Amino acid sequence: METVAELLKRLRPNLSVGQYGKIVTDTSEFMEIGYGDVIRVGGLHYLVLRDETERSFGIEDPKYWIKRCVLLETGDRRILKLVFHESFPLRLGKLTVKCYRSPEKESRVLELVRGDWRFMQGITARDDHANPVRVLEVIRGKRIDEFVAGLEVDHRTYFFEIFPGLFEKFMGACEAIAFLHEHGEKHGDIRRDHLRVESGTERFRWIDFDYTYDFYENPFGLDLFGLGSILTFLVGMDIYHLGELERLGFSDVISSLTSEDFSLLYPNRVVNLKKIFPYIPDGLNKILLHFSQGAELGYETVAELLRDMESAKAQIVKGGNLS
Repeated sequence: METVAELLKRLRPNLSVGQYGKIVTDTSEFMEIGYGDVIRVGGLHYLVLRDETERSFGIEDPKYWIKRCVLLETGDRRILKLVFHESFPLRLGKLTVKCYRSPEKESRVLELVRGDWRFMQGITARDDHANPVRVLEVIRGKRIDEFVAGLEVDHRTYFFEIFPGLFEKFMGACEAIAFLHEHGEKHGDIRRDHLRVESGTERFRWIDFDYTYDFYENPFGLDLFGLGSILTFLVGMDIYHLGELERLGFSDVISSLTSEDFSLLYPNRVVNLKKIFPYIPDGLNKILLHFSQGAELGYETVAELLRDMESAKAQIVKGGNLS
């Protein structure tokens, strides 16, 4: 069998590699696959550069089953997601929702959205032991929260100058999720780090589809709560927790808050943002309140959410109130 050194000499002679590993055809033991190894799948060869990491609460969290690679045949960068199963319960008010990873579900979604720029792109290839390896194109860009954090403007300027454009783009992102639902699929893990703003185009693109969940009361309920959470962030330009309001200069707001002003999914998170920023239009704030502990009815479908967003859009006008 050809060695990694021989393979690199044949396909990428100018690529500098600090150490040569092994050629991997069975990705089952992903913890044993590291820098310098080559994963051979689908008739192609992927040189492993490192494990992917996810930044959470300021800490780098390694994802050992996700490998950042170079496709030796072309030199293009790719991300390989190997098979990893996990499950956990999630509390939603008085309900408990079972969440788990499903490589097969992600493969289905990748096939469904092929050619649709609103989503990450990739294919699934089986290794020699039939493991579904998802081969993903790299999206150059920032997480939506990193993009917003880098704007460096005050909230009023943001809300009346920048937010209207972001709101319209986010409506497009919601339409993308509605497309999945119409085809019987879920995103499964909608959160800020899974919505990317592509460099150059500034298009909103969804990534990571391998989580799914069993929520019998509303099959798409967690996706809807995820959209509500991102919208709350975009409206507020941040997330506002009760314990941080005084430090952020909103101590006068604290006494006016009741339990109904907080998120149903995150009980310490303020969703009634009009109490913090009075210039937020009523129609927009009412959308956020659908995700609060005080909501009598939540959204059943993304179409319902989009209808309310369309109605609120008329009140969200660039430069509408900077006085």
